[in-house]
Amino acid sequence: MAGEIEDAIERADREAFTREPPKTLKGRISYLIKQLGSAKAVAREIGVTADSVNRYRRGARKHPRADVAARIDEAVRARWQPKVRGRRRRQAATTGGITVETRARFGYTAPIGTTDDGRFRRLTVHLPPEYARRLFEARDAGAGDREMRGIIADGFKDVYFQDGGGRAMGLSDVAINDIDYLDLDY
Repeated sequence: MAGEIEDAIERADREAFTREPPKTLKGRISYLIKQLGSAKAVAREIGVTADSVNRYRRGARKHPRADVAARIDEAVRARWQPKVRGRRRRQAATTGGITVETRARFGYTAPIGTTDDGRFRRLTVHLPPEYARRLFEARDAGAGDREMRGIIADGFKDVYFQDGGGRAMGLSDVAINDIDYLDLDY
């Protein structure tokens, strides 16, 4: 199961589409066969038989079960326009950075005599390209949600809490907990 950060990256990727994916069942199945190479591979991906895939492709079966239709849609969207996605990620990682909008509980470690109680905050913060690069590299390496949260928390610490080195220099760790929602834009 993907975590909140993984889902947010996927949603941001889908916003970059320059064309919509195929709308018809026949078009979606044909696209998946082209991408995966065979009806058998598509069948494994969506959890049906190869005969069912071929019936969908021919138009002999026009209405799959709701769960199968959702898996087909997800499989198409996950593979749609990989070059557009890659270009947007490269741009974010080199020049543009990412904007993170979230409502979550932030906890942090601060010097003695200051409050370090975690509390819910609603933040929209633009993080520099360095954090986008680290986030995408971690995702590509198969990092879990905890590690990707740590990268975003580091960015929040540097950009929001410490204001680029202008305040709260004693703040050592920031953690993101209890995420209500998290969206990315790049």
